[in-house]
Amino acid sequence: MGLSIGIVGLPNVGKSTLFNALTAKGVPAENYPFCTIDPSVGIVPVPDKRLKVLSDLSHSTKIIPAVIEFVDIAGLVKGASEGAGLGNQFLQHIRETDAILEVVRIFDDADITHVEGEVDPVRDIEVINLELVLTDLAVVAKRINGVERDAKRGDKLALVEQATLKKIEQVLLQGKLASSEPLTSTEALSIRSLQLLTMKPIMYALNKKAGGHNLDEMNDGRFQKLTEFLDGLGATYVTVDAGIEGELRDVAGEDKETLRRDFGVLDDGIDGLIRSGYSLLGLMTYLTTGEVETRAWTVKIGSTAPEAGAAIHTDFKDTFIRAEVVAYDKLVEAGSYANAREKGWVRTEGKEYIVKDGDVIEFKV
Repeated sequence: MGLSIGIVGLPNVGKSTLFNALTAKGVPAENYPFCTIDPSVGIVPVPDKRLKVLSDLSHSTKIIPAVIEFVDIAGLVKGASEGAGLGNQFLQHIRETDAILEVVRIFDDADITHVEGEVDPVRDIEVINLELVLTDLAVVAKRINGVERDAKRGDKLALVEQATLKKIEQVLLQGKLASSEPLTSTEALSIRSLQLLTMKPIMYALNKKAGGHNLDEMNDGRFQKLTEFLDGLGATYVTVDAGIEGELRDVAGEDKETLRRDFGVLDDGIDGLIRSGYSLLGLMTYLTTGEVETRAWTVKIGSTAPEAGAAIHTDFKDTFIRAEVVAYDKLVEAGSYANAREKGWVRTEGKEYIVKDGDVIEFKV
């Protein structure tokens, strides 16, 4: 199950600032076996107000949120696909992630130079995406040559892969992302091992600067052009102020909110970005609660009850008998499990049940 999002973008657009803002919300690493000591990787909790409510209801000793992983990848430049700026190394780092977060600068600041000389968000996206496309083109061309012999022999799997590769190659030659071409499940499976960059889900973070000349507050047409471009791609995008979290890192409680108002930034967009990234990966959470802990468990959207149980322990998938399920809002309305049972809101579900985000579940195995 993919949990990793690579942060990419041109130099000086705020990638590392955003990464620092995300990791400022970090969680204790010891709770997560996949955590790494690599300073460019951050384990970030998914904001979920439901956990505190359930913890209070159950008098839980601790709360454990769902998490995702963000990877800070050094800035890409034009020509990265041909090795410019150590591009090959950075592109390989992207290949190892499950999704891509492109940071796009949407503020003018004479003190922060732009690698292209001026701020033009659409051009910046096109530069990055073209490098991803060119990288994938090289991978696809090489694989087409590699599969040719088996395809000529009539190998069925090779024929499917060859046809899929040629279809993708034509899309890439048009400068489009490979994900823009609909594939059958068989076709997608045939090229999955290539880990094509432009097949990964992509989200865009439009990075503002508190007190700066932000394009969404100016009337020069650049922001409108950007949103129209992203809407045309059918892309997910969020507006953030990555720098504000760094400014307020050492400020706590009410003082932080006061300073936010002074900066004119009541919401820096970071929590929304984390939740959007979680959805981008096709993930959702179900909840468990009790005196020991209240916890959010990460599963793929569309998981059955036994598959969801495997998040707690792999044996649960095979030993699953039934699940007792109550919707979060119903449990909160009832005030306790006992009251929820009395009202008939706790349901017994079997192996075919599709778990919903926010289900509070107790498994019987």
